[in-house]
Amino acid sequence: MIRCLAIDDEPLALQQLATYISKVPFLQLAAQCQSALEARQFLEQDTVDAIFCDINMPDLNGMDFVKSLTVPPLVVFTTAYAEYAVEGFKVNAVDYLLKPFGMQDFQRAALRLKERMESSTAVAATALSQPDAPSTAATDDDTIFLKTEYRIVSVRISAIRYVEAMSEYLKVWLDGEPKPIITLLSMKKMEERLPANFMRIHRSYIINLRCIQEVNKNRVIMEKDTYLPIGDMYKDAFQHYLDTKFLGK
Repeated sequence: MIRCLAIDDEPLALQQLATYISKVPFLQLAAQCQSALEARQFLEQDTVDAIFCDINMPDLNGMDFVKSLTVPPLVVFTTAYAEYAVEGFKVNAVDYLLKPFGMQDFQRAALRLKERMESSTAVAATALSQPDAPSTAATDDDTIFLKTEYRIVSVRISAIRYVEAMSEYLKVWLDGEPKPIITLLSMKKMEERLPANFMRIHRSYIINLRCIQEVNKNRVIMEKDTYLPIGDMYKDAFQHYLDTKFLGK
């Protein structure tokens, strides 16, 4: 199933997109937004495999919105202006639907979307199954691979500041990156893969102990604006760690 985000500032066009998506068996509508800014807020909290995005929108047009995404999902542009087609393909858009378009045109774009996603997944799976590369995708002790959107990205374990659980997904926050990597993975599997300098301090948080700046009552301060709670189940283990490192009376 391909999770989709529909974006269009025109309510009727947005409703049409939502209806078309609902009629394609392998598409699932995750949300619909009436602006790129609204879509950006959604993507900060959730993840999708593809977006159907209008281009000519107020405040932030669809083209600039896609270019601003750190890891953009697959994109199908929808617009009434044919002159945007060439620019659309420059940002690796899967397809371009010229308004007004019907269900047949939409199905064509959906099939191209499915083919592109299957192709990307197959290439990644082949790379990860090579004899010299273990299934964890670790090329050395400090490297893991995580699937995010339709890509598989390399992550240095030492760069992970903390991991945050979000429903069935994880947010992996890295040094120097303003946005997390969002991946479909359980906390248990992540906890098992991380080395000893990582500790689970809450049902929703695993932290890199080397990144702690301060411990204040029942909170761990990772940086000036990041305060993470210490859960009751994890207090004893965390206090034991502090005792082994504490200098003073």
